[in-house]
Amino acid sequence: MKKNMEPVNDSVLPLVDEVPGCYYIWHTKAEFRHKMHTHNKGQLTYFQGGSAFLHTNDKSYFLPARHYVWVPPGMPHYLEQRDTAYSVRNLYFPALLLKKQPFFDKLGIYPASNLIYELLLYTENWIGNIHKGAPGYDLLTAIKSLLPEVSKQPLPIALPTTDNLKLRPVLRYLHENISEKLSMPELAPQFGFSERSLYRLFRTEMDISFLQYLKMLRVIKGIEMLLKADQNISEIAFKTGYESISAFSNTFQQIVGMRPSEFKL
Repeated sequence: MKKNMEPVNDSVLPLVDEVPGCYYIWHTKAEFRHKMHTHNKGQLTYFQGGSAFLHTNDKSYFLPARHYVWVPPGMPHYLEQRDTAYSVRNLYFPALLLKKQPFFDKLGIYPASNLIYELLLYTENWIGNIHKGAPGYDLLTAIKSLLPEVSKQPLPIALPTTDNLKLRPVLRYLHENISEKLSMPELAPQFGFSERSLYRLFRTEMDISFLQYLKMLRVIKGIEMLLKADQNISEIAFKTGYESISAFSNTFQQIVGMRPSEFKL
């Protein structure tokens, strides 16, 4: 088994299904964007130290830091990394080894509990096909068994994204300046839009309003910070653009269904 990090490109994809009954692992530090594809194994991907975007045939989702995505076997998708991540963990599980449980049948984005996080980090010791009896096999089997037990609550909001070249810089600006006061009248001229045209572009491309997107983005950024557990709620509220803890807490409860103080893995 190789011990080094493997460069990622589309030549890796056929290797995933090369041995149907084996787990498969690869890790990378390279930025990438695969083409739309499918494979016969379930996929778990975790971006350590960064975030990414998941695209399916009909939707696009933001994958926050300290979360992983589960992609069921046979689902067309591709992952796109736009932010620098320290490393990307990719684990592939043979369909024949997956139990008949709802977790494995649905695409989902889940918080990485401390237990799952540590296990994912430990998989850096292996890469390629992992046969039964080989080092790493028992660890992957343990992860497979744990996932439905510790991943009962998926990310309650899916932040849409777009490939529209005019709108993408606006979204990047929002992500990078989430602590600031952001409004459509001030933002639109910065990117060559009228307020009305930017409003329409959001509705057309994102299927939600600017304010809805901004609210969801702020809550997702708040979730990222809560998972890091090194900042208090007051700090998180101000870093996500809220002027008071109560405003942040009320919006968080409205979208997530619980208060930030109740949000635990």
